Amino acid sequence: MPKYYEDKEEDGRACGGVREDLRQCLLESPCVLQENKSPKQCLREGHCRSLQMTFFACKRSMVSVCGEFSASNLD
Repeated sequence: MPKYYEDKEEDGRACGGVREDLRQCLLESPCVLQENKSPKQCLREGHCRSLQMTFFACKRSMVSVCGEFSASNLD
């Protein structure tokens, strides 16, 4: 089960739990710990890809919902 379902403080941002899990995944990856690369560089190299895709899907769904809402207000 993803860590964001465990007892954690709410950060109030959209997709905050997935964001935190992605951050932890990168910080605990061999890329950061053993190769001493930055989390950003490791993300570009494809580490924690499944959490990255989940996070972007979550963010994209937030944009879709907002876009549909604002478009319906134009009528």
